Amino acid sequence: MLSLQAVTKRFGAIVAVDDLTLSIQPGEVFGLLGPNGAGKTTTVSMAVGLLTPDSGSVTLGGLGSPNDPAVRARIGVAPQSLALYDELSGAENARFFGSMFGLTGKTLRERVATALDLVGLADRQRDRVAGYSGGMKRRLNLAVAIMHEPDLLLLDEPTVGVDSQSRNAIFEQIERLRSDGRTIIYTTHYMEEAQRLCDRVAIIDHGRVMALDTVDGLLASHGGKHRVMAQRSTGWAEVASDDPIATLRQLQDEQDLLSFHVERPNLETVFLNLTGRSLRE
Repeated sequence: MLSLQAVTKRFGAIVAVDDLTLSIQPGEVFGLLGPNGAGKTTTVSMAVGLLTPDSGSVTLGGLGSPNDPAVRARIGVAPQSLALYDELSGAENARFFGSMFGLTGKTLRERVATALDLVGLADRQRDRVAGYSGGMKRRLNLAVAIMHEPDLLLLDEPTVGVDSQSRNAIFEQIERLRSDGRTIIYTTHYMEEAQRLCDRVAIIDHGRVMALDTVDGLLASHGGKHRVMAQRSTGWAEVASDDPIATLRQLQDEQDLLSFHVERPNLETVFLNLTGRSLRE
């Protein structure tokens, strides 16, 4: 669906994306996971034709470069910076962006209704966007991105600055789009979002791909051991283990356990092991 081959992008002395190669398959949710400044937004900007790589190539579905308007029309994007008009209503925003893709008449009306229903804004569609909460604006940002039913949808940090209820609503909407067969690229620095939503994840830091696999594959290859914390009468014991059950049995045989818990590796652990720093830095 989308191929980036040896793509590099510099801004002066800063290398934002460094010889990056990715291939996104039809129907998958592909995650770009990394801290702020890792090169995720620059990658998305090249994927949609907003930026031209200094070297390398970007092609969509065998059709050519997204610099071609006909190719770019197959893409929907919900940018991290909200692309909405506060003085218009939710429905007016959707109609405007739909008309930019050539939608008119009954088709446009149906797409507006479908998109606003998907993101749960049908009951607020006549209200001005200036009165929307941050979470509602994020959901409308997604609605206008899918007005033209794109083959490829790019979501750049779509939950930044929203509350937990709106975040969960956005997750549900993305899962519905995936069930409809959409191909989605999802950038985030929240590892729990990538673990929930993504079929494959590329770990990115300083514009380079550090690792790429399914979530389970990344955990197996780079997550390290489980951490077993066990409380005994003499105090707490902490043990790194490949087999937490066996470790707990051994600790129990040595001395009765009062309590315990096990921390399994996650994508935060993977990122730390690969880069030596936290996703939150």
